[in-house]
Amino acid sequence: MLDPKKILDDFLGSSIPGTGTSVRDTAGKATQMAKDNPLAAGALAAILLGTGTGREITGGALKLGGLAAVAGLAYKAYQNYQSGKAPTEATQTAGGELLPPPDDSSFHPETAPQGEHEFALVLVRAMIAAARADGHIDDEERARITEKLSLSGMNSDTQEFLANELSAPVDIDALVAAAVTDAQKVELYTASRLTIEPKTRAERGYLDLLAGRLKLPDSLIDHIEATVANVKANTAA
Repeated sequence: MLDPKKILDDFLGSSIPGTGTSVRDTAGKATQMAKDNPLAAGALAAILLGTGTGREITGGALKLGGLAAVAGLAYKAYQNYQSGKAPTEATQTAGGELLPPPDDSSFHPETAPQGEHEFALVLVRAMIAAARADGHIDDEERARITEKLSLSGMNSDTQEFLANELSAPVDIDALVAAAVTDAQKVELYTASRLTIEPKTRAERGYLDLLAGRLKLPDSLIDHIEATVANVKANTAA
């Protein structure tokens, strides 16, 4: 059975099967892991979140489940945006432990009109699409990933889903349409930004296109960027 919430947890740093460590613990080695033996070495998350970034998500965010972490970051960025402060100022003064959104907030996962399960699936698709923005998952790498999915410990439904997502064309219009509330639009961009460090024109262009399609104000994007940067830490290569 496909469990999108678990996939999100895996993407954001849960245990790598058979190692007793997490993706974030090995983020500095993610590029080599992906090249040498993707998924046998540990997880699609290393490819989606670690490859080429040299960064990790810090522990405070990982105390929440993946869905709650995305929601918490999106909510924090939105609250900072509404405060009217500059992004750098808001980030410096916010600090503290990342908390899930309040129960009555439109950012809380349980308030998703389409249901938590379905919206988690949307976020997973958004993260995969963002990871593919620079084209580094080419046909050869995709074939290797598909071949080794069975070694990851994921069930067959999850393997099939991920293989299909990696081979299907990215449909940004479908992703945007799946975010049915203003809060979900912020979460969709936040999840996408968590996935990649936009170091190439293709990655930056993808995020800019996504922001435009979601109709998110530039100042809100600046707050999301600052909030995400605040939960990522440099790691040794």
